[in-house]
Amino acid sequence: MAWNEAENARQRARREERARREAEERQRQKLQAAENKARQLEAALRRKESAVLRLQEEAKSFLTPENLEARIEECLDNPRSYNFAIDREGRVARRTPLS
Repeated sequence: MAWNEAENARQRARREERARREAEERQRQKLQAAENKARQLEAALRRKESAVLRLQEEAKSFLTPENLEARIEECLDNPRSYNFAIDREGRVARRTPLS
């Protein structure tokens, strides 16, 4: 009977040790997952911030009621002709419409 109780105590100690190791492993995995999620959120935040900055920079050239007249004048002063073709060698062929 004493041997049985000693064996039960030994097995209980092994189970408790295994449970402790498994709990530590679960805790480590949770911590690792939380760190990964924090890194991903930080990277996403950086991407969003750069996108916002890029859009703010692009917005400076948008047409607004305040700059509409100036932009129209600029276009009238500097006309552009998009009536051209580019051949395979990269030469530009421009033709003016016949009058």
